Amino acid sequence: MTTGVIPGGQPPEPQPTGELMPQQRREPAGRAALHVDNRPRSSVITARAAATFEPVGRSVATARSFVRDTLQGWGFADIVDDAVVLTSELVTNAVVHAGTHADVLCLRTEDGVRIEVADRYPEREVPLQNAPASMGSPDREGGRGLQLCAALAARWGVDYTPTHKNVWFQLNLPERPVGTRTAGPSLPADLLPLADGRIRVAVLQVDRKGTITSWNEDAQELFGYPAPEVVGRPLTELAAWPHTPGTSTGVAEALRLSRWEGSYGIRGADGRVAPVYASHLRVRDTGGEPSTVCLLVRDHERAVLQSPPRVPATDQPQSPDGQSTDPFEVFIGSPAPDDLDGLLQRTVERARDMLDGDSAFLLLATDDETELEVRASTGLPSARQRFARVPVEAGPGRYGSARMPAVHDDLTAVPGAVPLLSGTGMRSVVTVPLKVEGRLTGSLGVAAEAPGRYSNEEALRLQFAADRIALAVESARLGELERLRRGSLSFLVEASDLLAGTLDRDQTLALMAQMTVPTLATWCAVYTIADQASEPYLSYVLHEDEELIDGIKSLLSKVPAPDPVPTPGARVWTIPGEVAHQAALRTSMRSLGLAGGPTHRVAAGIGPTLATASAVGGETVVLPLVARNRVIGMLVLGKPTDEHFRQEILELAEDLSRRAALALDNARLYSERTAISQALQRSLLPPGTPHIDGVEVEVIYRAAGEGNEVGGDFYDLFPIGNGAYGFAIGDVCGTGPNAAAVTGLARHALRLLAREGLSGPAVLQRLNSAILDEGDRSRFLTLLYGEMRPQEDGSAELKVVCAGHPLPLRLRQDGTVTPAAEPQPLLGVIEDLELHEETVTLDPGDVLLCVTDGVTERREGSRMLGDDGLTDVLTTCTGLTAGAVAARIMRAVERFASDAPSDDMAILAMRVPGHHKEA
Repeated sequence: MTTGVIPGGQPPEPQPTGELMPQQRREPAGRAALHVDNRPRSSVITARAAATFEPVGRSVATARSFVRDTLQGWGFADIVDDAVVLTSELVTNAVVHAGTHADVLCLRTEDGVRIEVADRYPEREVPLQNAPASMGSPDREGGRGLQLCAALAARWGVDYTPTHKNVWFQLNLPERPVGTRTAGPSLPADLLPLADGRIRVAVLQVDRKGTITSWNEDAQELFGYPAPEVVGRPLTELAAWPHTPGTSTGVAEALRLSRWEGSYGIRGADGRVAPVYASHLRVRDTGGEPSTVCLLVRDHERAVLQSPPRVPATDQPQSPDGQSTDPFEVFIGSPAPDDLDGLLQRTVERARDMLDGDSAFLLLATDDETELEVRASTGLPSARQRFARVPVEAGPGRYGSARMPAVHDDLTAVPGAVPLLSGTGMRSVVTVPLKVEGRLTGSLGVAAEAPGRYSNEEALRLQFAADRIALAVESARLGELERLRRGSLSFLVEASDLLAGTLDRDQTLALMAQMTVPTLATWCAVYTIADQASEPYLSYVLHEDEELIDGIKSLLSKVPAPDPVPTPGARVWTIPGEVAHQAALRTSMRSLGLAGGPTHRVAAGIGPTLATASAVGGETVVLPLVARNRVIGMLVLGKPTDEHFRQEILELAEDLSRRAALALDNARLYSERTAISQALQRSLLPPGTPHIDGVEVEVIYRAAGEGNEVGGDFYDLFPIGNGAYGFAIGDVCGTGPNAAAVTGLARHALRLLAREGLSGPAVLQRLNSAILDEGDRSRFLTLLYGEMRPQEDGSAELKVVCAGHPLPLRLRQDGTVTPAAEPQPLLGVIEDLELHEETVTLDPGDVLLCVTDGVTERREGSRMLGDDGLTDVLTTCTGLTAGAVAARIMRAVERFASDAPSDDMAILAMRVPGHHKEA
């Protein structure tokens, strides 16, 4: 991949085909060009980034990373997910389907980004807008990518040149309102608020843990602390909270809100508390971590930061000029938050204040309207409640349904009527539904600690407010769902790419866990099931904090595994949290020297720490891993104490589990078949090389192809009897399993026939008949066969038959190399085969080298090692042992070419000992 980034300026026009037309006016223009925009591009290009990707599968993931990094670096996080999905599809078309390089160009403008993906296969037909049938199949090359362009992009099109086809799309940034947000009337000078000679605004930045990371000079002047004294300290050490009576939000909670405004106090260096008015804004720092920017002024100068008060909520609010104002703006305030969480949080705070309650909450309905999910609350333990789910129809009586307004005078009289408030101390509550076009979209409630606080009048007021905000909440919720689903699509694209990239079972398990933690869950575990008769086995555990993995693994190994139910969807599993809590409580009581404890007997040896109990104390769900109509395992996802899963996250996890299950089953099948193949291949190899007194023997064997242990080349060395040994080296036409089958036939037939006392020519003639009897499965076979007898004078006598095989070479002590046999016809071609054997005597120090044609036909471009090259290498082996000779030949073959060998290779070296030197 090659890339280039050029910030600023206006580069040359990236497309050579002229101006482009809008997608609404697409017209076919033959195969030369497809124009989709007739308006000139007026936006100034402020930066560009380019990259070229090779035509290999891994380039798709690399292209996604390139676009994501580029857009995030430009601050275009709002459109990253759409851009990544579109780029993934278009680059796939280029590098996978077309098999060409892909050129990706990102262009930044003031209002968005334009991305162009060009390939080098211009002849392909591209579907036109007025021919939707041509884009109907998502499996067609180019079909799905262009469909996504039409669905997600603001503008898109296709350009042709004689050498390239270029698909481009443009994504615009979301519109953000600008200009006047709030304003007040002109006032006489004597009515303006008083301020000191210089108004100082303290600017603090606080990280996600509440620690001060930045402290400006005005903060030093206001509170007396120099920056080095306060940076690194928690803000709670300085804040006197609350300064204003009745404030129900603590400083820690306020720092986690997206926006907050109000009063509290700061304890200065002199020990006095200075009342301040503060405005908090939650942001992300340059590293992507959340932090809070705090602006503080003296309380009597609050007008500098304070938002103007709103008109009280009435049925028909009036503006100063007598015109009606929007009831929604009156209730929620203007400007309304532009994000769902901010809107919901503002809603519950205003609802609580409107009814003078102690707490308020808002729940959103799931798509099927069967459950409500807690999304915002105030005055309640939000960490415990957020994303908790309660049924829409919850019990008997007038408080049993969230579809109707309800007033509850005393919750202690009807336990469980409002499950969300159990254990919170709230006694009275009023709840009203949020409906859009008759469909339940949520529920809004306000509660108080005193009983009997609310009546039907308060219910009507709250219902009036709920009716005004329901449409805005539903619109924001749908927008959030759309963003989540686009992000989910990008996530699943990358997950599928990663899972499809490996057939290793252990690596697949690790990928499953790493994709879920921490994106979907805080921790996860994977159970596998070998077959229907086997119990689930805990195969993998992962937590975002590595120090907790062993504790969770120990806990899960001691509790029964979840039942392998094939029913799709996530189901809650409570056992880990319950057992961890009981064991941790028992451990704590023992450490305090207290007797007793829970009566439930905890299995010995669990002993989880409090950290482990907290880690698995939240919601835990189980998703089945179903592949080919069989449950092959389970994916367990968990949250820490008091946390719950969002419904959208569970749906995404279910999609991931289906893909992961198929990938895991494919890895299992591949592993099984690989094990079977390797076992069968090993059975074709000789069990070992026998020791021969008076002769050194060395064999080197390499089968071509990944995962192959045996191919078309083979060798053998075996005792015949009466001090004689048979040896063979052969090459079956072709490689792979079919050639290996003939290899097995030849090797076993040679041993059987030679031990019957037949001569070498007779052995090969009968083997030739056996190969021909195989019919269509028969293969040509070149074979060098011989019998060797060590002699008392230290030499060795060999009788050799060379049937179409590369001739054996004899190396003498003086360095001369000569063929040790004559060529004869190969096996498996003709029936009446006449062969004869030749006698060779190896004197002390002589070497006989036998190889297959994978050695002599080793190529580098147009060059080939050949018989002459092998002879030249062998002449340098004078005085070497048989092992050193074979090793030197193999090194020479490997170094001759840079590519991996494409043919099987076998080397058999035999030497009659004499004086030798090391290699």
